[in-house]
Amino acid sequence: MKKKQKIIFICTGNSCRSQMAEGIMRKLAPDNFEIYSAGISPNKVHPNAIEVMKEMNIDISNHTSDSIDCYTNIGIDMVITVCDQAKQNCPVFPKTKKQLHWNIEDPFDGWSKNKKKLNKFRRVRDIINNKILKLIDSMEK
Repeated sequence: MKKKQKIIFICTGNSCRSQMAEGIMRKLAPDNFEIYSAGISPNKVHPNAIEVMKEMNIDISNHTSDSIDCYTNIGIDMVITVCDQAKQNCPVFPKTKKQLHWNIEDPFDGWSKNKKKLNKFRRVRDIINNKILKLIDSMEK
């Protein structure tokens, strides 16, 4: 049996972008990878991120916002930073074979669950979804 590659998505707070990326990757390629997300300064999963992911039938309501320190020594194969701050502050992950950077707009604008702000979260979710589809396609070639 082939060993699953470990992929981690990293952003500043591990509340929006990296959480959505983890959820999407888990849905699209659950058998091929061990998938994680973490933050430079973790906080909590944003309620608007949970809401827009439900629209894709992806439940991230049980995700936790974790520090990157939890993952530095578990043999991560691929690190994907989803914001410039994460890229600049990302520690070295021993044994990492590939590092990617996707500078994706931060949908965060306060902690309130606000339906008026969902469109920004949807845009970001869709950008992440497209990037992950392209990533999976490139890895299968």
